[in-house]
Amino acid sequence: MNELLLWAGGGIGVALIAEALLARYEVLVYGAGWRTPTAELPDGTPYARGASPDAPPAAYLVYLDGIGKRRIRDSRDGGELVRALLTKAPELRVLGQVQPYSPLAHPLADRPVWAWLRRHAGLLLFLHNVMQIFVAADRRYRPLYNRAVGGQIATQLRLAGYQPRSGVPVVLLSYSGGAQVATGAVDELHTTLRAPLLLLTIGGFHNGANDITRAEHLYRLTSANDRIERAGTWIFPQRWPLCRYSSWNRALRAGKVTVHRLDPATHVGPLSYISSKARLPDRRSHLERTTDTVIRVIRAREEASTPPAAAGGLASGDGVA
Repeated sequence: MNELLLWAGGGIGVALIAEALLARYEVLVYGAGWRTPTAELPDGTPYARGASPDAPPAAYLVYLDGIGKRRIRDSRDGGELVRALLTKAPELRVLGQVQPYSPLAHPLADRPVWAWLRRHAGLLLFLHNVMQIFVAADRRYRPLYNRAVGGQIATQLRLAGYQPRSGVPVVLLSYSGGAQVATGAVDELHTTLRAPLLLLTIGGFHNGANDITRAEHLYRLTSANDRIERAGTWIFPQRWPLCRYSSWNRALRAGKVTVHRLDPATHVGPLSYISSKARLPDRRSHLERTTDTVIRVIRAREEASTPPAAAGGLASGDGVA
């Protein structure tokens, strides 16, 4: 038994070392200019769903999923959150194909070696994306990673019909480690699109080092039962109150962060933020409450930016959903 445990531990150790080295490969290749992110999507995959780009939608929403994101079409919940947003907020134009854990926009599950691993060692697929979060947070690679994925998002937005300098807001909705990517994409999106940027993090796991000054606001959807998000506030010094001059703490002092409590949701599992089975006292599912919160924040921003003359026709009962 001891020998078996030793072999297993050794195998995991080798896998961790190999993955730690491989995780840096894409960002270094991008930085060297040897490859550029691909913008093409599989046949039949739209660049966005929801509102038509012919008339400016209320907002473009880019969903940056957690570490379960392995291919263009999937997400950790089978796409339920995106579908719920499209159903309840048809005024949004939603993009879900961005690969937050690939600076070259190369879906993990489409690579031959990872297709084999998916059948024989699926845990390593998650390990890869976990390592990518730490590469994105590493100060040595962070500027390159932010530019690569920020550029990927900007390209997908243009292909989905976004017009730079149009004033139409771009919402970066991120889950878990997607928050590291979302906060890092702010400067690149501001520079290339001049878009009003709104950030919403669901159980956001990020190091607090990215400057979000150019974002209008960040809304933190969190829960006291989310141990994984709380771990991020412990392991990254930039999130500690003592680091007063970190980007995150400067944003807090500037009033750019608003917290929405979604207790008793957990980060993953049957009680997660996006569970369609877990029920609240008002009979809504966790998924419904999370969807409603996201839509309420976006619509509140839209109403706040609507000139009084344009809003005057609303009946007294109208307002934020």
